[in-house]
Amino acid sequence: MPQSYNVYCDESCHLEHDHQGVMVLGSVWCPTKKVREVMTRIKEIKARHGVPALTEVKWVKVSRPKLALYLELIDSFFDDDDLHFRSLIVPDKGKLDHVGHRQEHDDWYFKMYFDMIKIILDPRSEYQIYLDIKDTRSAAKVAKLHEVLCNNMYDFRREILKQIQTVRSHEVQILQLCDILLGAVSYANRGLSSSPAKQQLVERVRKRSGYGLCRTTLYGESKFNLFVWRAAEGRA
Repeated sequence: MPQSYNVYCDESCHLEHDHQGVMVLGSVWCPTKKVREVMTRIKEIKARHGVPALTEVKWVKVSRPKLALYLELIDSFFDDDDLHFRSLIVPDKGKLDHVGHRQEHDDWYFKMYFDMIKIILDPRSEYQIYLDIKDTRSAAKVAKLHEVLCNNMYDFRREILKQIQTVRSHEVQILQLCDILLGAVSYANRGLSSSPAKQQLVERVRKRSGYGLCRTTLYGESKFNLFVWRAAEGRA
């Protein structure tokens, strides 16, 4: 039987006219058989810090009173060999030339998601991908992304990429973990430092990963993989 994996994806500042220069996509994945165990551990961490299991933890909620909670969640990711993270970073959306490349922003958006996910997928395994629901057009985006990824792998019967669907992050513990890691990567690449609590989390991720968070890692890095995509390279 092929190994089955769940992949949980999130994004930050992906809209064309959101007045944000940096866009970041991120994903956390693990064997499907380990999902329940990971979810339970996250709930236990929340409980130790007085947070109800169904209360969503996310980067925008980081504050000094709950710093220990977020530090422990980050450590739980790095301490678990079954959990993996990959992020695609676009440093400057202002350099995009959609007209010159005869594409819409959504076309480019799918290319970025494709570039982020493609190295995760092994044709000898099977996958379920879950995206944080963002807007009313999510269904169309999911269908298109599924089509593009399957076509790239000649998976026309969808035996490798079983499904892609949207979920609500407050209902999925691992997606919340993805949001925290993605938030740290985004914060570092924006050069922000206004929140001491968030800055401590960034430093913990840097220490545990061994990376500065603003450069591409080796292609084969499996635990904490980063890819910086630059429009100046002629790939817009």
